[in-house]
Amino acid sequence: LKSEEEMRRVFQPLADMPDSAFTNTLKIAEMCNVDLEDKSYHLPDLPVELMPPGHNYRTFLRKLTDEGLVERYGERVASPEVQERKEHELSIISKMNFDVYFLIVWDLCEYAIRNNIWWNVRGSGAGSIVAYALGITKIDPLKHHLIFERFLNPGRVSMPDFDLDYPDDQREEMIRYTIRRYGEDHVAQIVSFGRMKARAAIRDVGRAQDVSLDEVDRIAKLVPAISGKPVTIDKTLDSESEFYSAELKKRYKTEDHVKKLIDSARSLEGVARHSSVHAAAVIVADKPLVNYVPLMRPQGSVITKSITQFEFPICDSIGLLKIDFLGLSTLTVMRRAAELIKLRHGIEYTLDNIPVEDPKAFELLASGNLTGIFQVEGAGMRRLMSEMQPHKFDHIVAAISLYRPGPMENIPSYIRRMHGKEEVQYHTPDLKPILEDTYGILVYQEQIIRIAAELAGYEPGEADMIRKAVAKKKTALMEKHKIQFTAGALEKGYSQKVIDAIWGDIEYFARYGFNKAHAADYAAITCQTAFLKAHYQVEYMAALMTVEQHKTDKMGMLMEECRMMGIEVFPPSVNHSDAGFIIEETETGPAIHFGMGAVKNVGEGPIETIIAGREEQPFRDIDDFSQRVDLRKVGKRALESLIKVGALQDFGKRYILLALTERMIRLSGQIHRAAAEGQMSMFDMGGFDTPSVGSIMYPLPDAPEIPRKELLGWEKELMGIYLSSHPIQPHMEAIKQVTTCLCGDLSELRDGRQVRVAGLITKIRQMTTKKGDPMAFVEIEDVQSSLEVVVFPRTYKDYQHLLVPDSIIVVAGKVDGKDEDRPKILADTISTELTVHQPLASEPADAFAESRAAYATPDNGGLMQSAPPPPPSPLPETAPPDAPHWVTPPTQKEPPTLSKPLEITLLPGDNLAADKLKLQNVLNILRQHPGNSRFVLYIPRNGQRIPIEFPQLQISYTVHLHKELEALVGATGVRAQE
Repeated sequence: LKSEEEMRRVFQPLADMPDSAFTNTLKIAEMCNVDLEDKSYHLPDLPVELMPPGHNYRTFLRKLTDEGLVERYGERVASPEVQERKEHELSIISKMNFDVYFLIVWDLCEYAIRNNIWWNVRGSGAGSIVAYALGITKIDPLKHHLIFERFLNPGRVSMPDFDLDYPDDQREEMIRYTIRRYGEDHVAQIVSFGRMKARAAIRDVGRAQDVSLDEVDRIAKLVPAISGKPVTIDKTLDSESEFYSAELKKRYKTEDHVKKLIDSARSLEGVARHSSVHAAAVIVADKPLVNYVPLMRPQGSVITKSITQFEFPICDSIGLLKIDFLGLSTLTVMRRAAELIKLRHGIEYTLDNIPVEDPKAFELLASGNLTGIFQVEGAGMRRLMSEMQPHKFDHIVAAISLYRPGPMENIPSYIRRMHGKEEVQYHTPDLKPILEDTYGILVYQEQIIRIAAELAGYEPGEADMIRKAVAKKKTALMEKHKIQFTAGALEKGYSQKVIDAIWGDIEYFARYGFNKAHAADYAAITCQTAFLKAHYQVEYMAALMTVEQHKTDKMGMLMEECRMMGIEVFPPSVNHSDAGFIIEETETGPAIHFGMGAVKNVGEGPIETIIAGREEQPFRDIDDFSQRVDLRKVGKRALESLIKVGALQDFGKRYILLALTERMIRLSGQIHRAAAEGQMSMFDMGGFDTPSVGSIMYPLPDAPEIPRKELLGWEKELMGIYLSSHPIQPHMEAIKQVTTCLCGDLSELRDGRQVRVAGLITKIRQMTTKKGDPMAFVEIEDVQSSLEVVVFPRTYKDYQHLLVPDSIIVVAGKVDGKDEDRPKILADTISTELTVHQPLASEPADAFAESRAAYATPDNGGLMQSAPPPPPSPLPETAPPDAPHWVTPPTQKEPPTLSKPLEITLLPGDNLAADKLKLQNVLNILRQHPGNSRFVLYIPRNGQRIPIEFPQLQISYTVHLHKELEALVGATGVRAQE
C-alpha cells in the first residue's frame, strides 16, 4: 500500500485536492480493525432426536456419565475417588463448553455398537473418567493412574481430540454416518500438503545448480533422517540442537559451493509440492463450511463432498471441530477372528470382554513368537519381550513406552529391577506410589505431572506445562518452573538435595516421557491379540491371512508361521473356499483354506457367482461345476487364474483343465442361456457340446504337462507367494547357518549395519550409470519375505556371472534404510555357496545402546563349524502329480538324539547384567527339556569362540526347543547336527 506522501505525489498534480482528502483516508484506514482469527468454537449441535426432554448438553452429559459409572464401577460408584474425579472432570468440561463434544463422540460410539463396528481410542483421551463412563474409552483411568489434564487442560485452551481407530474396512461407514447425521455441507475432509523436506530440498537445488549427484548425495546425507522427527537444515547447523551436524557446519563455513547450495535449499524447505487428503481428519461444523473455510472439489477416493483448502492447524485456530477416523487393520483381524471363534466354539468376543491379563497370553509374549501380535512383532520388540518375560499388563505398557530412542537406555535397568536383580531406589519415599509401577524409573508424562502436583503443590493442568517446556526446550520457561518447583517442594519439607535430584530427573526424562494413556490403549490391543493367538491359533491365523492377503511379503511370513505352528494351509478350492480364509475340519485337526479373494484377477463378482452355484453341495466334477456356475460371469481370465493356482485340482490336473477352458465356458454359456430362456432343465444335456459319454473332459486335449518350475511361477505371480512349496525351503537350514538375518528382519536393523542374507533371485534389473558403468538391482526372496540388493559397478564387475534368475545367492553388505518401508542392501560380496564364511566386522553388541537395531538379530556373522552344510541341490524341473491338498510342508519330526552337541552361541554385549540374564534364560529353557543329548555354549571373544560345557546337564532336542532358543539368541545362534 502507498504511504500518505506517495498518495500526495500521485494525485496532487492531477487535481486540486484539499489537504483533508489525504488525511481523512488515513483516519479511515486507522479506524479499520480486521481480525481473521475466530476466538469462538463452531461445534455442531446434537440432533434434537438424541436429546431427552428437559435436558441441555450439560445435564444430559451428567445423566449419561452417572449411568455409565454404575455400569463400570458397580458398588464402588459412590466412593469418594470416583465421585470426586467425576465432578472434577464435568466441571472443567462444562466451564470450557465442551459438553456437546463428548456427546458427539458418544453418538459415534453408539452407532458403532449398533452396527458391530469395533473401535479403539488412541492418545490421551483414555485419561478421562467421563469418556470411560460413556463407553468411548475402555481403559480405567483410576486403576492406571491416568490424568485428565493431559487430555483437557483448562490452562491450555484448545479443542479436545479423541483419535478413533476403526477396522480399516469400516472406517468409511463411520464417515458416511457423520455426513448423514450433520449434513454433507457441514462435513469435509482436510487437505494435506506434501512439503519439501531438508534432504529433498538439497537434492532438488543440487540438480538445478548442476552439482554432481555424488556430491549432492554426500551433503544431503549429513542431514539426519530420524523417523517421526522432522529435521530442518537450520537445526543441523545449530550446535545446541540434538540434530547438529559438525561436518555439515564445517563445510558450510569453508566451501562456497556448499554454502550456496545450503542457503538456496533453506529458502525452499517447507514449500508445498503437492496437495493430498489427510489420512484421517474430518471437519464437522455447526453451519455450512463455506461460512468458515475455502473448499475445493475432491479427487480420487474421497468420501466427503468437498475438501478444505486450509490445513488442520488453521481449521483448529478458527474453532472448527476435527474428528480423526483412523483405519487400523488389527481391529479388522480381531473382529474377523471373533467371528470365526463364534462360528466354531459358540463364544462371542468383543473388545470389552477379551482379557488383557491372561497367563497364556503373557507366556506367548515372553516366548518371542509374536508374528501378528500388535505393536511387538518386529525383531527388536520380540527380543525385548524375551528378555523382559512380562507377566502383567503394566509390563506391556512400559515396554511400548520404553522401546524408543532415549528411554531405551533404561531397559536393562528396568528388566533387572523387575526380576529383583537390582535394587529399586527413590530420592524420597513419597515417590514410591508414583514410580512403583516402573521400578523407580521415570517413564510416563503422567508421572511427571503427579510429581509436580503431589511434591511441589502444582495444579495438574499447570504441571503439564513443565513437560511441554522441557520437551520443547524453552529455557526461560524451564527456569521459571524450576524456581516454582523448588519453592513448592521446600514448602512441603523436602531438602534442597532431594529437590535438585528430582528436578534433574524431570529435566532429563520429560523430553522422552511417553503418554501413558496412549501406551495403555495400545498395550490393551497387544494383550488382546496375544490372547486370541494363544487360545485360538487357527482362527487368529485365518483372520490375519484374510486381512493381509494382498501383502505378499506379509503372506510369506504368515505361511511360514503356520508351518511352524503345525497348521495346514490348503490351496484355494472352488469346492471349499470363500472369498476370505476359512477353517476346515480335517482328520488331523482344523486347517485353513486359502481364500479365492487372494488370487489375482479374481474379483468379488466371480467369487460370488461360484459360491452361489455351489450353495451347500460341493461340485462332483468339472461337468457339474460348468453346469451349476455361469462361467460367463466368472470370465475366462478369472477361471484360468483359479486353475493355475490349483483351485480346480479336485477335477483334474492343471494343464488339462487349462486346455479345456474354452470348452467349459462354451458349455456353461449354452446351458445358462437356454435355462434363462426357459428352454431346458439345468440337467438336460441333450443337443449341446457334451459328448455321449457325458463329460467335457473327453476327448482329452493334447496338452503338454507343465514343468514344476512353471507351476510355482504361476502361484507366485497370481498369489504373491509359493503355495505348493517354496523353491528355497529345502535349503533354509543351510541358509540360517550362513546368514545374520532373514529378508523380513531387515526393517529392524539400522542404516549402515553390516549383514549377510541369502535368497532366490526373482528379478534382475540392469542399468548403466552416467559414467557408462553397468550395475544392477537384484530382487531376492526367502520363505519369509523379499528385498532389493543394489549391486554397484565395482561389485557387479566381480560377481555379474553369479546373477542368474532362480539361483540362490548369499549377499554380504550394508543396510540402506533411507526407504524405511522397504530397506535395501548395498552389496559388497556375492556368493552361490551355502558354506560358512568368516564373521562380518562386528559392532558393539550392547543390546540397548542403539535405537531401532537394539533388539535385532545379533550381527555375529557365520559361526565356525567343523563341516559346512552341503551345497543346494538343483530344483526339479518337472512336476509330480498334483497333490490334492496341502500347501505348507508338514512339521519336522523331532529327532531323539544328536550326533554332536547342540551349539548355542551367545554374543556378549557391553552390559554384563543383561548378558547374565540372557544366559540364565537360555539355561532355564534347556532345563525344561531333559534328555540324552549334549549341548555346548560358545562365547565369541577376540575372533575365537570360547566353549562352555555342562556335562551334568543333558537335553532332549526338539524343534520346539530349537525355536525357543532361536527367539532368544537369533536364528544364527543355534546349530544342531542329527
